Amino acid sequence: MCDDTPQRMAGGVNDVLRVGGTVRRPTGPWSPLVHGLLRHLREQGFTGAPAVHGTLDEGRTEILDFLPGEAGTDPRTPAVTSADALRTAAELLRAYHDSTVSLAGTAPSEGWMLPAREPAEVICHGDFAPYNCVLTGDRVTGVIDFDTAHPAPRLWDIAYAVYRWAPLTAPGSPDAHGTPDRQAARARAFCDHYGLAPSARARLLDTVVTRLHALVDFMRTQAAAGHPSFTRHLAEGHHLQYLGDAEYVTARRAVFERHLLD
Repeated sequence: MCDDTPQRMAGGVNDVLRVGGTVRRPTGPWSPLVHGLLRHLREQGFTGAPAVHGTLDEGRTEILDFLPGEAGTDPRTPAVTSADALRTAAELLRAYHDSTVSLAGTAPSEGWMLPAREPAEVICHGDFAPYNCVLTGDRVTGVIDFDTAHPAPRLWDIAYAVYRWAPLTAPGSPDAHGTPDRQAARARAFCDHYGLAPSARARLLDTVVTRLHALVDFMRTQAAAGHPSFTRHLAEGHHLQYLGDAEYVTARRAVFERHLLD
């Protein structure tokens, strides 16, 4: 695209427009903190996230870089399920986390979309899933949509990333693919490429389950507050998928631990 004609982009819970080489998205109360994060990433030399170029409409719309590539909106495609995508996703998450360490030490605990958690080792992305990653061929080259960013332990972010990228999903899940052994092997590979310590791997599965329950609690809170997207998600049963996947991780724990901890 070489002109500035607004083009609606698919995915997410908000209306997003591409205008030339930029993306226009609605802001939220957390956006000033997110913009500070994105500027910090640039200062640290991390280029796998969009730069922020300010706001429009009295602060209601943010202007971000458009990252070239293809979003992994279908987690079952050959590109997203490739070994290269898994490896580069883990490496990108590690590089992102490392770039936020100095910011996490001074970042406020209030004002983010999601609640901060202790210890605040990094600024978690909060939703590091294929649909929020940009691929060039089979390589993950960028990550977008930082609305859910918040200070928390590394493992809090890694757990959700492994859940999405392995994926640790039950057979009936819309995003499910692979046998339990294959899912476990991919979870192990993600941890290997990230460089996750053995002590953290021992806590990974429990953190996945806790993270999924926290997600459902957040969805219910947002729906109760009148957020239409989350009201729709509950009506469509998205929370049941997450709760079912949490039960699946618990039921298959022995298989997953055999790969993760061996």
